[in-house]
Amino acid sequence: MTHILIVEDEPRLRQDLGDFLELRGFDVTTAATAQDMRAALADGPPPAVIILDVGLPDGNGFDLAMEIRQSQDCRIIMLTAFGDSADRVRGYDSGADIYLVKHSTLREIEAAIRSLLRRTGSLSGPADGGKGWVLDKADWAAIAPDGTALKLTATEFAFLSLLCKRPGEICARDEIVKALARPGGHFDNRHLDAVVSRLRRKFARAANLSSAIKVVYGVGYTFTADIAVK
Repeated sequence: MTHILIVEDEPRLRQDLGDFLELRGFDVTTAATAQDMRAALADGPPPAVIILDVGLPDGNGFDLAMEIRQSQDCRIIMLTAFGDSADRVRGYDSGADIYLVKHSTLREIEAAIRSLLRRTGSLSGPADGGKGWVLDKADWAAIAPDGTALKLTATEFAFLSLLCKRPGEICARDEIVKALARPGGHFDNRHLDAVVSRLRRKFARAANLSSAIKVVYGVGYTFTADIAVK
């Protein structure tokens, strides 16, 4: 399992990022200070990627990046509140592979990690998607095992939500049509077929996983891959 070390002094961000990356299949260690980081590097598993805050209470992230480069064979993502060009240049000069500002979304940070791992050939095993798909209620998105986020329409999201409530089971067409129909609107089997066809094309283009939505002819639909709702 791919190991990620998060070095961040903000407790909420450290917790949220750690929990999210564990959900996405990574092995995660967190550190709040430069001292904690050094202890984790000395005693813990070697990280594939270090997410490094620039402004730590007992150390400067730019200096720490250079220190890491001297002793570790890993990638570095700098996560900081400083977003001007001079700071970005300093970050890259210090050894950062990617420089992100702190208002980046959790999925953007995950995408940066996976990009680095693909670039170095280090993306493997359960961390690639052993946790399966994730249906994101906040952003109306389906996140594929490889981290690809697919934006969904309201109807597409409602359809997948219905399948997620019955994992491994077949949802009957009539039941789906009834659930997706809006008051005062018209929704029938033809509309349902169009929704499913659009979703399968979207999955195929983005993640080559159109077969996750299975048609049980004459009965209904089921989602065959593992999927979690968050």
